Amino acid sequence: MRLKNKVAIVTGSAKGIGEAIVRDFVNEGAKVIISDILEAEGQALEEELQKKGYSVYFFKTDVSSEKNIQELVKFTVEKFGTINILCNNAAVNIPGSVIELTEDIWNKTMDVNVKSHFLVSKHVIPVMQKAGGGSIVNTASANSFVAEPRLSAYVASKGAILMLTRAMALDFAKDNIRVNCICPGWVDTTFNDAHAELFGGREAVLKDLASVQPIGRPIAPMEIAKIATFLASDDSSCMTGSPVIADGGITAGV
Repeated sequence: MRLKNKVAIVTGSAKGIGEAIVRDFVNEGAKVIISDILEAEGQALEEELQKKGYSVYFFKTDVSSEKNIQELVKFTVEKFGTINILCNNAAVNIPGSVIELTEDIWNKTMDVNVKSHFLVSKHVIPVMQKAGGGSIVNTASANSFVAEPRLSAYVASKGAILMLTRAMALDFAKDNIRVNCICPGWVDTTFNDAHAELFGGREAVLKDLASVQPIGRPIAPMEIAKIATFLASDDSSCMTGSPVIADGGITAGV
């Protein structure tokens, strides 16, 4: 129960890594707002967890909309009174080189992957300040450190998240607000389907994964969730501005 009675918002949490984070957080005692644009999936997760006795609510959120984010923060405070933990996890991954990408795709990637971290943090941090502190966990990537072909917008966005994490950590350390990020490798979720198609599909990627990810297997969403719980908890109380690289060895030889 490392997060007992803590209040958390997890964006992009109706499925994939975000869903796993929600499940681990509630198991550790947290009260959680499931925040996602995927309404059916978010409501189904809320219903399942509420039936098990967990304190969770779903709030449909477009993380690129400041108005919607303000409503999300207001909803959270109305339900639970404060906010102690924020996981900025929402993201998109649309492949393409700079000549293949449209301006709309570039803007969407930056809005969802980067601007959302800025906007949600902007409106959550004042609540954390009133509460005497908090922990922000951003989802970055191994691509914060290494690029890949035909992923221009995605790798640019993940590099930005790494530096935003460090800047926020410096700005708010005095307020007892810690800001760290997780940098996953290849996690086995549908999030990577479009990327996998560049290499012959999911099965082809998994067959040759050891050539890229030395552990030789995909990472499970719950493995990343366990790291998020560590960063959200007092177990990581001396850590801020830190990227936790959980990439199965992708960057080990760089």
